[in-house]
Amino acid sequence: MNETSGQDKAKQGKGTKAGEKTRADAAQHSAAKRDPGDLRDVSAKLLAADAWIDSTLWQAWQAIRAAWRGYSAFMRRFRARGLWRILAELGSEGATLGTAGVIVMLAFAQPAFEATKRADWKTTSDFSVTFFDRNGDLLGKRGILLNDKVPLDEIPDQMIKATLATEDRRFFSHFGIDFIGTFRALVANVKARSVVQGGSSLSQQLAKNLFLSNERTLQRKIKEAYLALWLEANLSKREILKLYLDRAYMGGGTFGVTAAADYYFDKDIREITLAEAAMLAGLYKAPSKYAPHENLPNARARANEVLSNMVEANFLSEGQIIAARRNPATPVDRGKSTAADYFMDYAFEQIQDLALQFPELSKDRVLSVDTTLDSALQSQAESSVASMLDEQGKRYRVREGALASITTSGEVRAMVGGRDYDESQFNRAVHALRQPGSSFKPFVYMTAFLNGYSAEDIIRDAPINIGGWSPRNYGRRYRGAVTLKTALTKSINTVPVRLAQKVGRDKIVQTAYMMGIQSELRISRPLPLGVAEVTVIDMAGSYAAFASGGLKVQPFAVVKVRNSKGELVYDHARDAAAPIRILPFDKTAEMNDILVNVVQAGTGRRARIEGVTAAGKTGTTQAYRDAWFVGYTGNLVTAVWYGNDDFTPTNNMTGGSLPAMTWQKYMEFAHQGVEIQPMPGIDPEAYSRALIAQEGDAAPARQLPQILRNNTRQELQALHERFGQILGRPQAALSPALPFKKAQPAHDTKHDKSDRIHANYAEDQDGNLRANIEANGGAGG
Repeated sequence: MNETSGQDKAKQGKGTKAGEKTRADAAQHSAAKRDPGDLRDVSAKLLAADAWIDSTLWQAWQAIRAAWRGYSAFMRRFRARGLWRILAELGSEGATLGTAGVIVMLAFAQPAFEATKRADWKTTSDFSVTFFDRNGDLLGKRGILLNDKVPLDEIPDQMIKATLATEDRRFFSHFGIDFIGTFRALVANVKARSVVQGGSSLSQQLAKNLFLSNERTLQRKIKEAYLALWLEANLSKREILKLYLDRAYMGGGTFGVTAAADYYFDKDIREITLAEAAMLAGLYKAPSKYAPHENLPNARARANEVLSNMVEANFLSEGQIIAARRNPATPVDRGKSTAADYFMDYAFEQIQDLALQFPELSKDRVLSVDTTLDSALQSQAESSVASMLDEQGKRYRVREGALASITTSGEVRAMVGGRDYDESQFNRAVHALRQPGSSFKPFVYMTAFLNGYSAEDIIRDAPINIGGWSPRNYGRRYRGAVTLKTALTKSINTVPVRLAQKVGRDKIVQTAYMMGIQSELRISRPLPLGVAEVTVIDMAGSYAAFASGGLKVQPFAVVKVRNSKGELVYDHARDAAAPIRILPFDKTAEMNDILVNVVQAGTGRRARIEGVTAAGKTGTTQAYRDAWFVGYTGNLVTAVWYGNDDFTPTNNMTGGSLPAMTWQKYMEFAHQGVEIQPMPGIDPEAYSRALIAQEGDAAPARQLPQILRNNTRQELQALHERFGQILGRPQAALSPALPFKKAQPAHDTKHDKSDRIHANYAEDQDGNLRANIEANGGAGG
């Protein structure tokens, strides 16, 4: 075998040598065919390329070194030492942090820039609209009071100088934000220990008037600053000044100096005197405080300040203003505005929206509008909110309120957007986003009803933990097994949270959107307890779905619109979409029965109206920041909110206090002398009998017993017997109409504890009996 292996290796060696010889011969033959000159050319080119690469890299490196040496030598001239080095380091860090801050603030300001994308952002108020209430009586005007038809060149020079001297002396020097003016105002305010000067430039104020609200928040100030820069980049100084003179609120429902001159002095702006111009310029700071028809001494004192400002700004001399000081302006006799200003603002916004849908409205901007407003109800609504704030505001530490009242078909009958329109034009009934608290719970329960639950279904009221979040009831007490009707009547918190876990929070959001909520509802674990923000008008429209028997109700203010020729260009009955059913009638009736019970025996007892079937729900948010009552009858749906603009907590104000009392005061008046419409699914006679029975009882009002359904009673009977076997003693049969047991005091007997065990077991049919006994401290062993 070794011999064979040696022979194989010898053969392989010979083969290898033969192959090498063959390749060598081929190489010699090929080389013989090549031209020696070609080889020399290729070699020379490769050497030249290599040399060029080496020299280029070397030269580049030398140039970089030379540049770096030059830069270093130059910068050494500025080398800071000691204190200067500390200042340089601080400046560098400040520049870095400042740049980062600008980027962050720009991110906050992005939503505000969406408003600038509208093509008509400068002309949204060009309409001249006259509003009439539902009885044909004149309400007021919008648009015509914002008269921008007078060119800037025709506005008197003293009016422009008074404006600039008071609001922004460096207007033609800065780029939108006046840092010098802001610093000067800051120093003046610190010295006076109060706000005596404003730091916003005229461009910033215009940005607020055009795009933002009056809410005093840091985010609004950031948006205001960026929008001011945007205005400066897109408009000339003269255009900005003209817009400001036309859009500034001047009190009494007027916007702009042209409309204000007509309102206060019954004059064309071109004809006003220096004293009148000074009085008008004094209104920019606080129209409600310095309005001449409200407080003439204040207005004249403020006008004197404006005249002094004009002298300080070197616009006029002391001699030129002495006549204006000696002969102050006198306004025409106008009482305090009693117009429904918040409602007219809301109706005006609807006109603008309708103009986008119906081009006929835009062709002729002089319009006459028949609205849904009932002037008597509007007056009562304003009186109800104002009187509550005057009488109870200090006690509850609450400064603002809002109310929206609509019919079951959506007609807005009354609207209160705040305490004082002259003080703040921000419409809290339409634009303020606030947490609804427990008044959001009907959306949760309706979602459960749409997914197979009913009012008499039983669920356990007990502590629950979801990912570390543990909601608690008001008063931190738990009732054990309760029906859904009881849970909503008593505004229990754990039950809607459990329902949300079972039916899904996304379905709750879908129900709320379907019923009329238009603000964004963020899906979160506390969603069922009303932490997502909503508006007052949306809550009224959503609850109207219950009052209408399950129809979609969209609140509206405009009934008919006619142009300057008297031609009908819009008719709601003709042009609006017909209502559609969004909720089954039987589920709506079931919800109405519960919400009637809330007013009859739950948290809304202060909203009762004698002789009228009323339903509703209270709402109170965390730290008592917001308090709501949203309720309805067969005639009207009304939502009431109280709180503070700066989100500070109230003094333990709940939805069952001021909101329910305001609702009752307004709705009682609204139902006088009118035909009371039935509430879908509710027998008014049975409601009245139950109410009379409760009021006649010496004990405090309480809910009537809730009866278990047959299948649940049978399961409890079986459990009752098993429990007797465990305890070693027979148990009496359950009553055919066993009511729920409320949570008992800690000193209950063992027999009483067994009742609580039955109640706890009702919600979890296949739970562990002994675990329930141990959890409730029952006897055993």
